[in-house]
Amino acid sequence: MTDTKHEADVAFIKALAELLRENDLTELQVKREYGDDDSLNVRVSRMSQTVAAPVQVAVPAAAPAAVAPAPAAAPEAPAAMDDPASHPGAVTSPMVGTVYMQAEPGAPSFISVGASVSEGDTLLIVEAMKTMNHIHAPKSGTIKRILVGDGDAVEFGTPLVIVE
Repeated sequence: MTDTKHEADVAFIKALAELLRENDLTELQVKREYGDDDSLNVRVSRMSQTVAAPVQVAVPAAAPAAVAPAPAAAPEAPAAMDDPASHPGAVTSPMVGTVYMQAEPGAPSFISVGASVSEGDTLLIVEAMKTMNHIHAPKSGTIKRILVGDGDAVEFGTPLVIVE
């Protein structure tokens, strides 16, 4: 009987790994209860590697040296601003789950763009495995951007809100 349970656990873990791969997730955590004192805790995660393709840029040979640095600096600034995860005020998801912007359907949203928040205020909720996890403001400030919508699925590390 133990071998059958072990084989079932191995098959379960393989199925979780396949689910992780098929849905392009980075982490999945499950607790399986068998009885009063018997359970299985499984955390399957993977590192996602982003490989940048080499970019070839044609630079005219006769371009003046003083003009060449300016175009090179311009693309970097918008790229840094376009990536919310690199923003110093970004609040990221601590888990995989579903975002809820209000405490219950029909209730007002916890936050809106331009609203002031204090450290510890609830920004939104991430539901994971039927557990409602309140995501709190790490510092006092103003909501500059809300990067997710109500009902959106998020992964670990997904930027949710920008607080400045």
